[in-house]
Amino acid sequence: MSAAERVQAVEEFSAQECGAPTIFLLSLKAGGVGINLTAATRVFLMDPAWNPASEEQCFDRCHRLGQTKDVVITRFVIEDTVEERMLELQEKKRQLMKGAFGRTQNREERRNNLVNMIRNLIRI
Repeated sequence: MSAAERVQAVEEFSAQECGAPTIFLLSLKAGGVGINLTAATRVFLMDPAWNPASEEQCFDRCHRLGQTKDVVITRFVIEDTVEERMLELQEKKRQLMKGAFGRTQNREERRNNLVNMIRNLIRI
């Protein structure tokens, strides 16, 4: 979708008039780029991301200045799947981010962390 088409789609979704679209489908990647979706009151995440910041950036599109309604975010995760392990990975990444400001990791530590995360995802 071109930038102009995206702007038009967001404007149509944001319209308050009768007959305006009430559902706006977009990928997590598209939701992370500078669009304003303050007309949204529900977000359904169907596919978790490796990076929790990607999801949060997408959610923030609804929680922007001008939002006057409560926004409900629902994540769909299937038990005993890679999705569930991705949520665990996200939490580990959040913890790493918290500790990242205390000391920096060298290249070997970053590589080992990445390998361990992938092993955990596929349960090797």
